[in-house]
Order: sequence, then C-alpha cells, then structure tokens
Amino acid sequence: MSFAGKTVFITGATRGIGKAMGLRLAREGANIIIAAKSVEENPKLGGTIFSAAAEMEAVGGKALAVPCDIRFEEQIQQVVEKAVSTFGGIDVLINNASAISLTNTTQTEVKRFDLMHDINVRGTFLVTKACLPYLAKGKNPHILTLSPPLNLHPKWFGNHVAYTISKYDMSMLTIGWAQELKEQRIAANSLWPRTTIDTAAVRNLLGGQVLANMSRKPEILADAAYYILSKPATSCTGNLFIDEQVLAAEGITDLSSYSVVPGAELYTDLFVE
Repeated sequence: MSFAGKTVFITGATRGIGKAMGLRLAREGANIIIAAKSVEENPKLGGTIFSAAAEMEAVGGKALAVPCDIRFEEQIQQVVEKAVSTFGGIDVLINNASAISLTNTTQTEVKRFDLMHDINVRGTFLVTKACLPYLAKGKNPHILTLSPPLNLHPKWFGNHVAYTISKYDMSMLTIGWAQELKEQRIAANSLWPRTTIDTAAVRNLLGGQVLANMSRKPEILADAAYYILSKPATSCTGNLFIDEQVLAAEGITDLSSYSVVPGAELYTDLFVE
C-alpha cells in the first residue's frame, strides 16, 4: 500500500525509534508530523524536532515540526490543527512518546510516577482522542502504539511496577480502541521489540554502551511498523505485535543487519520471554 501523500502523526519523533519510523515512511513519500518537546539540542540526546524534519525531507517526504508536550491538551490540539491545515488530514497516528523509570515503589518519586502516567497513558489517550475525527476520514487509518504484550508474570511487576502498569495501560488502550473503532474502520495495534533497541534511553538511563552493543537498531521497529501500517485497517487490528513476528510474516528472518554490533549476543527486552 502506498504512503505517498498520506499524513503520519508521530509523538516523540526527534530521535530513536520515532525518528526511524518517520524516516522509513518519509522514504515512501509520506507527510510526517513531528510532535515533540526538543526545540533546542541536548548534548546527551542529540537532535531537535527541526533537524529530524530536515532529515525526513531529505529522503523524500514532507515534514512539519511542531513543539508539543503531550501532557498538555491545548498543545496537542494546536499540533493537530496545524497538521490538518498543512496537509489536509491525518491518516496514521504513531504513539511513540514515553517516559521510563525502572524503579521499585520505594525508589519511585511521586513526580516520576506522575510523569510516566501523564505521558504514557494520559498523553497517549489525549493525542489519540484529538486525532480521531481526522483518522475517521483518513485513508486506511491506523493507530500504532509502542507498548508491550500483556505478560502478567509477577517478575515484570516486582521490580518496576509503576512503569509496568503505565506501559500495560497503553496496550489495554490498543485493545479497547480496536473494539471501539471497528465500525469506523480505524485499526489499533501495538508494537514492541524482542530485543533492546539502541536509543538514548538505553545509553543514558539503562545500560550504557554495554547494553547498546547488545541491542538492535531502531530500524527494525521502523520496518515492522511499515508492514503493519501497510495492512488493511479493517482486518489488521487489535494486535500486540512483536517486531520479529511481523518481519517473519513478511518472509524476513535474517535480522543480522539490525544488530548494532554484528554477531553480538542480543539482550531480550522487558515483558518478552
């Protein structure tokens, strides 16, 4: 299915997974809305919404960078209105923005708990709500959320219950939207990696360069997203996908090119057995 001229709204697309998805779809001729906070470059993170937009336009897409903190409803509404006035509508929403703190109950400050739920759950809900009237008019409309399979083994709760429930809430939103929006022919799916992904969060917050070297590149999720979003919205909905499974269904089983370090042992991501 062609993405030429389709408009894709991505939260948190300044770098990492969101940017990789934007670049992948921009190469197919899509219009990309980059809704994120990074207006000035952070040396530890790199990039801004404007540099990301320039990269997407350089590979053949059109891009609109709009500052947005998805904790604030009025900012979301302004970005959506600007997206529609610029490109005429919204066909795809990718809920990529997320906050993480792998801390137990005692270690989790209230402000950190609130941040994870304000971005991961409330923000995802508000962005989707704002985009729905336009998705309903879109071409093969899809909602794709970066959230995991619902694995209820206690080990995924014991060490970082606040983060876990925030990500699981995102997946439950997917399940709810798939049912709620079926008659409107809007697909809702989630996507999660089998292995850790080399992102700023991995390098700065989790395992540093050691874990980054045991990870895959964000492009694996970008390719998986491309295949999901290419599927008919009426039949591909309500799934909590793993990237490897999506690619295998497309006949892609040699994933060695996605490794940060060729041949290195890969580290399995959270919530995946």
